[in-house]
Amino acid sequence: MSPDALNQSFLCDSVPPEMMDRLWEAGWRHFGETFFRYSLSIDEHGVKTITPLRVDLEKFSLSKSQRRVLRRNADLRCEFLPASLSPEARAMFQRHKERFSENVPDDLDTFLSASPANLPCPAEECCVYLGEELVALSFLDLGHNSTSAVYGMFEPAHSERSLGTFTMLKEIEHTQSRGSRYYYPGYATLEPSAYDYKKQLRGLEMLDWQTGLWDDYARKINPDTP
Repeated sequence: MSPDALNQSFLCDSVPPEMMDRLWEAGWRHFGETFFRYSLSIDEHGVKTITPLRVDLEKFSLSKSQRRVLRRNADLRCEFLPASLSPEARAMFQRHKERFSENVPDDLDTFLSASPANLPCPAEECCVYLGEELVALSFLDLGHNSTSAVYGMFEPAHSERSLGTFTMLKEIEHTQSRGSRYYYPGYATLEPSAYDYKKQLRGLEMLDWQTGLWDDYARKINPDTP
């Protein structure tokens, strides 16, 4: 790792919504009661530059491909409920994680506290149903003026529906309905990765670790962008 690499963490079991806004703005994320931020990671392909992302919802609009995802899934029903570690969620997680070959977590407890609806902060789950079948589930932290995606999963048998993108779009819609300004989709990397779908959101900003300031993602990546 570079000597200038950022790698920090702390434990906290209760954070008010206003403070969550400030933590996300400074690039922090959390899994359960463990808060962290880091600027570099290493995988089998080498060193990756971690990029915190957020969407300014005053500038957000749907792309053509995102509209297609919503149309393709018009037969699905979404409900936002207090986050929980239900048996259905645990079982779906075990099926969903089979899609991955590296850094595979053991169980859903890796990402959520024992009381995910309120510890360390208020959180909801986005439940997606096809008829009575639960086909996708994602978890969303609630701040005062922003929300932050925690984890999303879906039934592998329905992978052709792009349910990861679908739940993200539903989280954005839910965030807008709350009157919040920002949606944090989580970390991505400057280099290509499985998280590149997060980079397709309009109104996207990225955090400059050096200055602590947020800037338009497209302009930051390509300074010639008007």
